[in-house]
Amino acid sequence: MARELEPALDFYGAVFGWTFRTGRLGEQFRVALDDGEPVAGIGALAPALQVAVAWTPYFAVEDADATAARIRERSATVAVGPVAFQTGRGALAADRDGAVFGIWQGKLVDDWESWRDREPAWLRLRTRNAFEAAIFYGEVLDWAAERPGCCDVRYEAEEVVLRHGGHIVARLSSGALEAAPDPTIRPHWEVHFVTTDVPAKTATARAHGGMVIAQGTAANGPWATIRDPDGATFTIDTRAVAERKT
Repeated sequence: MARELEPALDFYGAVFGWTFRTGRLGEQFRVALDDGEPVAGIGALAPALQVAVAWTPYFAVEDADATAARIRERSATVAVGPVAFQTGRGALAADRDGAVFGIWQGKLVDDWESWRDREPAWLRLRTRNAFEAAIFYGEVLDWAAERPGCCDVRYEAEEVVLRHGGHIVARLSSGALEAAPDPTIRPHWEVHFVTTDVPAKTATARAHGGMVIAQGTAANGPWATIRDPDGATFTIDTRAVAERKT
């Protein structure tokens, strides 16, 4: 969610080479396309909607009301919704440690299944205790259930790893501090976009008003965490496909 749509489209179009199409959520929402396939959504904040400018993961659910009730029952917060839209119902929530996420009941973006095959992004939850968080999200979102098509949850290298269809879609890491003054240390969901050239995209982000707030080199290559001109943060990295599919 951005304050203004067009500047956000200009920034992300320049950094990632994305093109955009109008979605079913109205004129102030766009579906970002990479080589014609959907990878993300960008929308302008409604004046009455008091939410932060940020990249936020939305998890598909079968029943938004039932999921919202489970969130509240577990002492977490439903901040907005569930709200009815033309194609479904959504809500914005925060887990017990304050990490913000969304839920969505309804039709997904056309061609969204191609996202899984291309794996253009993945998520990391920085949280106080990864095991407690995994239990919370597992109970709320039915992770590790026995029904067909559900997610698989395992403990690997001191992280909780979530897979769907053999693909790693999220990692949960311990060590975040709820009262930390630095928002990058407080519990939050990180969105990682995978790319083949982190340095070039980092330079482009800087040239278009973005700020690099952290960077380094991992086993598979460089990474950088960037704050866009509106204040939303995201990470670009070169995590190998083979590592994420093990």
